[in-house]
Formats: sequence, C-alpha cells, structure tokens
Amino acid sequence: MNATLLDLSPALQLLLLGAAIAIVPAWAVWRRHGAAGAARWHALTVFTLFLTFDLVLFGAFTRLTDSGLGCPDWPGCYGSASPLGAQEEIRAAQDAMPTGPVTRGKAWIEMVHRYIATALGALITASMLAAWALRRRGPAAGPSPGWATAAFAWVCLQGAFGALTVTMKLYPAVVTLHLLGGYAGLLLLTAQAQAGAARLHLPAVVHGAAYAVLMLLFVQSALGGWVSTNYAVLACSDFPTCQGSWWPTMDFEHGFTIRRDLGMSARGEPLPFEALTAIHYTHRLAAVVVLLAMAVLGVALLRKRDATLRRFGWGLVALSAWQLASGLSNVVLGWPMLAALAHTGGAGAAIAWLTSLIVRAHRAKSAAAPLSSPLHDLHSKR
Repeated sequence: MNATLLDLSPALQLLLLGAAIAIVPAWAVWRRHGAAGAARWHALTVFTLFLTFDLVLFGAFTRLTDSGLGCPDWPGCYGSASPLGAQEEIRAAQDAMPTGPVTRGKAWIEMVHRYIATALGALITASMLAAWALRRRGPAAGPSPGWATAAFAWVCLQGAFGALTVTMKLYPAVVTLHLLGGYAGLLLLTAQAQAGAARLHLPAVVHGAAYAVLMLLFVQSALGGWVSTNYAVLACSDFPTCQGSWWPTMDFEHGFTIRRDLGMSARGEPLPFEALTAIHYTHRLAAVVVLLAMAVLGVALLRKRDATLRRFGWGLVALSAWQLASGLSNVVLGWPMLAALAHTGGAGAAIAWLTSLIVRAHRAKSAAAPLSSPLHDLHSKR
C-alpha cells in the first residue's frame, strides 16, 4: 500500500462532485416551495438532517465491512478522485493481501462514504448562507442563523476527523470521536429543523430529566463506539451473563487506555482479551442505566395531557425497546450487519428525538421568561 497518507491533489474534484450531488436535492426543494424563502430553508434543513442520518449509518457500514482503509490516503483514492483512477494500485494491494484492507469493493465503499460527506458539506454550507441571507431581510423574515453556522463549523471539524481516521490508521480514539461527531451533527441539525415548530411546555423537573437522558445517551454512544472500534462486540457471546459469569475476568486498565493503536496496548503489545471483555461489559452495564432512564422519562411524558408530549413518550419507550432488541441481537446472533446498523441508527434516532423535545421545550421556556421578569412585574404594579 504505497500511498501518501494526505494527498490533496483530488480535493477540488471531490468538492465539485459533492456540489454536483447536492444540487439535485437543492433544486428539488427550490422547485417545490416556490418563493417561500423560510419554507425552502426548512425543507433543505430537513433533507440535510435525513442525509446526515444516512451518513452515520453508512459510516457504520464502512466500519463494519472493514472498509475504513479501503483507500489508504485522504481525501481521494491513491491520489485519484475515484477508485476508477486507482485500479492498478488497488489491484496490486489486493494481490499482495487478498483479505487485506484494500480491495475493489472496500475502496468503493470508502469513497461513496466520502462522496456523501462532501455533498452533505455542500448542503450545510448552502443552508448557512441561506439562513444569513434571510436574516438580512429582517428578524421576522427567517430563522436565526446560529444553528446553521454551528452546523457549518461542525461539518468542517467532522471532515478533519475523517482525515485523521485514515491518516492515523483507524486509531480507536479518533474513530470513536468521529462517530460521536456524527451524532453531534444529528443534534445540531435536529435543533435547526425545529425553527417554527410548536412549543412544548414541560415541568422543570421533566425538562431537566430530558437533558440528563440526552447526556447519558452520548456517554453510552461513546462506550458503544469504543466497543465497535475495538471490535469487542464478540467478547461476550452469551446473555445475561458474559462468558458464563456475572463478573468475568476483565482488564480495565488496558481496555480504557485512550492513547493506543488499534488492537495494541499503550506499550505496543497485543491487547489482552480481558481488555476487550472490560470494554464490552462496561457498555452492557451502562445500557441498563440508559434504557431505564429513557423508559422512565417516556412513561413520565405519557402521563401528560398534551397529545404531543404523549407522542414523544411513546417514541422514547419504542426506541428503548428497539435498542434493547438490536443490542441483544448483536450479542446472541454474533454481530450480524443488520442488527449492528439497527443499533447505531437507534442511538441516532434517540438523540434526535430527545433533541427535538428539549429544543421545543426550551423555546417555550424562553418565550415565557419575560412574562415573569422583574421589569414586567414592576410595570404590572403600575
């Protein structure tokens, strides 16, 4: 695999290709919503959110098929904008290692992931520019551009992590952060998509609980990413015990050493199996806490009179069941692709669902705040 790890020569071609891919949905949104600028912007945001969710799933597919180094340089493939221009290099790498990281199929999977990511970057850039253009017409003309600007900063940072994923040879900490970055993008775009949505009034305790569950979801997603990037899913192949024990032999020190290469300890020695067991079992124990928290919050919302809040409650209960079923399937069925993707997607859906609830409740709280301000009370007394 003789390839320069960072070769920017095909970058312009990739940017043009991403822009070309993004033009199609952008044109469809433009045609569908006519002259309504805010409606166009919202439809573009919703589509971008959908594409981000797809990209998170395709990123998981790339990782699960061991295609993360299908093209061992970045942003192209052996200095070309597609595997078509690197056929000789791919053939040579595949002949040298038929089951290695570089094959024709893996190269295409990796590059399709990059094409989608580039198109997503183009859409987010367009969304940000449109948000600022609408704001220049006046505060009432369109949504606040804050979320769109944050999403633009996020996609630039996420692109940098994508480059590090390749150049650092699937360094577990970087790959896990890249996955968390995908979930952060879902959060930002979900919040952006709530512009104009109906406000939801939540009691302070329930609102705080929703924030807590969202933070727990991110912690659990980090643990899940650490399981996946270290290939620790099959360390426990039975349930509810692990290796026939309620507390198997585990090596937390090596398992949770952050600064180390894939499959290796910080000393450069092969990672012991007990470390993989510690990674897997920690994620499993944390899942009990997170699923219970989601279910309890869901039940609390189901007890509200507001039909929308009850709908959010049913969603949380359903997502809890989905994550339990898909997580168990990964263990007892030997990590099948469909179950793994379902588990990744379920985590993303839960983060987006909770974000929608929290943002809409926060908007209601912000709108009501001036009514109880000291200044308002002073004027009321007059």
